[in-house]
Amino acid sequence: MDSRVSVVSIIIKDEEAAGEVNELLHEFRQYVVGRMGIPYREKNVSIISVVLDAPGDVTSSLSGKLGMLNGVSAKTLTAKM
Repeated sequence: MDSRVSVVSIIIKDEEAAGEVNELLHEFRQYVVGRMGIPYREKNVSIISVVLDAPGDVTSSLSGKLGMLNGVSAKTLTAKM
C-alpha cells in the first residue's frame, strides 16, 4: 500500500487522557516522522502535532482511536503528493 505524508492534530482537554494518547503514539511509532507538543496552560489544553509517513488506513486508524478517547479531539490533514 502507498505511504502518505499526513499531520494529525490532537487537542487534549482532559489531562487524564495524556497517558493514553502517548501510548497510542508509541504503538504507531514506526510511522512517526516527528511530533511537537505545546501546553497551552491559560486554556488548560495540550496541543500535539504529529507528522506521519504511513498508509492511509494506518493514519485513519490512529486518528480514529485518538478521537474515541474522552477529552481528546483529533483531525488529520494528508498531503497530495
